[in-house]
Formats: sequence, C-alpha cells, structure tokens
Amino acid sequence: MPVGATRLAGAMLCALALGVLLAGCASAPRVLRFDTESAPDAKRIVWPPPPEVPRYAWAGQLLGEANFQRQGEQSGGAGNFLRWLAGVIVGETQQPVRVQRPQAGAIDAAGRIYVTDAGNSAVFVFDAVAGELVVWDKAEPRANFLSPVGIAVGPGGDILVADSRLGIVARLDASGNPRRSIGRGTLKRPTGLAYDPQGKRIYVCDTAAHDIKVFDDGGRLVKTIGRRGDGDGEFNFPTYLAFARGELYVTDTMNSRIQVLSDAGAVVKLHFGTRGTSVGNLVRPKGVAVDSEGNIYVVESYYDHLLVFSPRGELLLAFDGSRQGIGKFDLPAGVWVDAGNRVFVADMLNGRIPVFQFLGSGK
Repeated sequence: MPVGATRLAGAMLCALALGVLLAGCASAPRVLRFDTESAPDAKRIVWPPPPEVPRYAWAGQLLGEANFQRQGEQSGGAGNFLRWLAGVIVGETQQPVRVQRPQAGAIDAAGRIYVTDAGNSAVFVFDAVAGELVVWDKAEPRANFLSPVGIAVGPGGDILVADSRLGIVARLDASGNPRRSIGRGTLKRPTGLAYDPQGKRIYVCDTAAHDIKVFDDGGRLVKTIGRRGDGDGEFNFPTYLAFARGELYVTDTMNSRIQVLSDAGAVVKLHFGTRGTSVGNLVRPKGVAVDSEGNIYVVESYYDHLLVFSPRGELLLAFDGSRQGIGKFDLPAGVWVDAGNRVFVADMLNGRIPVFQFLGSGK
C-alpha cells in the first residue's frame, strides 16, 4: 500500500475511533458553566483581599459557546483536546462562537442571560435550561441589528433591545422573533434601557437628545424626562439606566455623575460623582446596577474600574486596573445583577463577561 494511502487510512481510523469516543459523550446533556478559563489552581479569589472580610468572590466568566459543556466534562480537559484533535484529522477546526464587544445584559425569570454584542451585531442568549447558546441578529423582520446596546426584560417577558444606529428599541419574543419596534422617528440615539413592571413603563436613554424617553407597554411615548444641562434632572449625554427599588438610576456620562430619580422622574433623590484622578472618581461612567441590599454598581470606563457605592453614594470598593487578569477590565461598558446577587460586567475590549458573587455586607 502506498505511503500516502497508509497515512490516509490511519487518519481515518483515528478519526473513527475519536468519533466513537466523542459519541459516548454526545448523549450527555450540556450545562452552562462559568468557569471557562477561570481562576488558576482553583484558588478562591475574593475582594477585598485578606485580612479584610470578603464581600465578593470570583464566580467565573461568560465567553460564548465554550461555556456549554457536557456533564462530567471539564473546561480545557481531555474532551476538548479530543474534539480539537478530531478536527485536525478531518481538516476542520471550527472556532466556537464567542462574544466580541459586549455592551450590556439582562436576565429573565427562567435564568436566561441576554448579552448585547456590538462586535457581532447581535444578542447572545445563554440558555442554561436548554443547555445552548443562541444568537439573535434580527431587530425587525427586515432589518438586522447594527449596534445593539441596552437590553431589558420587558412586558410579558418580551426582550427589549436599544439599537443606537437603527434609532429604535427592538421588541423580541422569548424565541427571538421580532415584534413591532418602539421609538422609530422619535429616538435619536437610544442606548440604555430599563423597565418598571409595576408602573408598566419603558425607560430609554436617548443619548444624542440628552434626555430619557418614557413609553408605555404598547410602545406609545408617554413623556420625556430632562434636557441638556448640569442641573438636577438635566443630562449631558446620558448612557445607561437601571430601575430598582422603585427608583430610576441614570448614568449622566458627560456630567460625570449618577442621578437617582423617583419612579415618575420628577424628583432627583440622589446624585453623586466627582471628576478627578482618584479611585472612586467618575470621569466617563457607563453601566449602572443595583443589588438586593441597595448597593450601586457603576462602571467607570475611563479608568477601567467597577465601583461599588452604598445606597447613599459612598464609595465602598473598587475593582480596578486596565488588564486582562481576573478582576481587571479593558474599556468595560454595562453591568447588571441577577436575583442571586451575581454581578455581571460587560468587559468590552477583553470580549468577556466576568461574574462576581456578592457575599453580603454582613449587616
């Protein structure tokens, strides 16, 4: 038998053997794991570090398709190696789908994690129940997403997505099918989104208009909050929103502050933030979120920090530094918190979503 034929036969046998081996794992259900490329040596990483009492622990990160693994399979283990080797033998080395430039996120009642990705012009859906990653690219039946930014779970479980270039808030059902969009012709450059399920109001940061537009569940414009300026209730290129504890949290980016408004938006209940070079100063704040204890999370994108403030706006902790390591960020954007007080950060230029577990204040 010619040498070439021998090599080909050997490769085919190896591929067949690997295929049989991998098939044994294929029937196992896939589960969502956060520990892909996680902490080295399985060390527990906490903030603040000892001897201080830890308040946060590293919980892993979301990257994309790599987060879904067969039960019993470890990240970076033999199963992944065999899949890679099988791909080399048959000449196919397909790269897993992963986020590129995450912007913001939200989590629905079923635990699905939604992430807007400007790099892929899509919404990534990490579905732990189904054990799969789904990517939605349709904003409207005849229009793809161009620059999805803000995202929120809206009326009836619909997913609302602000696309800053399309100038709309896309409305998708639980399967990602587009419904009638909101704000076309009214919104200039929508970015941040928040939804009040009790008041049945959709809040949209219209960055280019320097205001917040409020829509009802049907998508009808109800009112507009604010105008350009630096006074209470005025904004200068606002970007991100959060609705929690009956209050609207607004990242007033170019005024370098956070404003907290009553649910009706008529009264400023709190504002904090000072320009400067010290840790805790706000220069270009972006994402904002609130946990169950009322702690306020703010992404300071200029200094690559995640800052934690008390409900009164007092600095409690800073995750800092422009790097690629754990607890480090590179031009972060959005931040959001789930019902279990896990804190998710859209680490944009690192192309990942780090996750931290809030351990409680100990009060």
